[in-house]
Amino acid sequence: MDKLQCMDAFVRVAESGSFIKAAEQLGVTRSVISSRIQQLENFIKAPLFHRSTRSVRLSDIGERYYHECADIIKRFEFLADEMAHATSKMQGRLRIHMAPGFAIDHFGHLLTIFLKEYPDLNIDIVVNDRIIDPIAEGFDIVFQMFPPTGESLVERKLFNVNRVLCCSPQYLKNIEPIQHPEQLKDLPLGYYSGYPTRNRIQYLEGTEFKDMEINIHVLSSSVHLLRDFALSEGGIVCLPTLVSHKHIMNQQLITILPEYPLLNYGLRAVFPANSKNLSKIRKLLDFLLARLDTIPTWDVELIKAQHLSEKVKLFQ
Repeated sequence: MDKLQCMDAFVRVAESGSFIKAAEQLGVTRSVISSRIQQLENFIKAPLFHRSTRSVRLSDIGERYYHECADIIKRFEFLADEMAHATSKMQGRLRIHMAPGFAIDHFGHLLTIFLKEYPDLNIDIVVNDRIIDPIAEGFDIVFQMFPPTGESLVERKLFNVNRVLCCSPQYLKNIEPIQHPEQLKDLPLGYYSGYPTRNRIQYLEGTEFKDMEINIHVLSSSVHLLRDFALSEGGIVCLPTLVSHKHIMNQQLITILPEYPLLNYGLRAVFPANSKNLSKIRKLLDFLLARLDTIPTWDVELIKAQHLSEKVKLFQ
């Protein structure tokens, strides 16, 4: 019996509340996790979990020793990571959860360069728009647009995420000219369901942000679907520039009222403060921050072409 592997399986199941999730985190099958837990239970001659068809919860003895086991695993992983770092070799696995807006069209080429520098590092990336707790889900780092909710989580902002209202040139020809944001109240819009304000937008007029209710015709959890909807002459949509800038620059999409910039967000890296893979996380973040500006290159292009207001440079 490998006591460390069995203890690691125990900690993963305890934190995720699931044998399946623990298996996904460790890159093994559910049966392997079950076997390791069983070996550990046989060794201590007591059950670590109360199991049912719907849930897995710690037994009394599991509760008693979980924190010590978790601390041992974290210290071991941290020590192993530091030893690898001391030889200037980054190795092991880094589990990443990433929003599609950044993953698609942007992260792939950065990852290629990063892995050329650290070829012994294995990367496991899940691309999804869900806002998750990296500790509960077993991820080392999460890239998302909104701030973390857990007190034990750390965040670092990578860049501003600006948004635009846009549509296809043909759709724009078939509607009344839009001179002011208030006119949008009467038009059906495509909107991302993950924004905190699902039926409102905030736009800058003068020096103040104005809040306005909008008429949502298509609500989606996918900004890429909304982009394709707009490209197909479906209507006006609200899109982050990181998924729409290429289509705006080649005039497949036209920005509406760029002189009234929308309230922006930021792409953040979120990770546990006491992560066992902290040195790997820092290497990745330092690499990305050296190549990404607060006002990203795609926004600089849009500003130069007057598709995006200069005022966004003042946004935090």
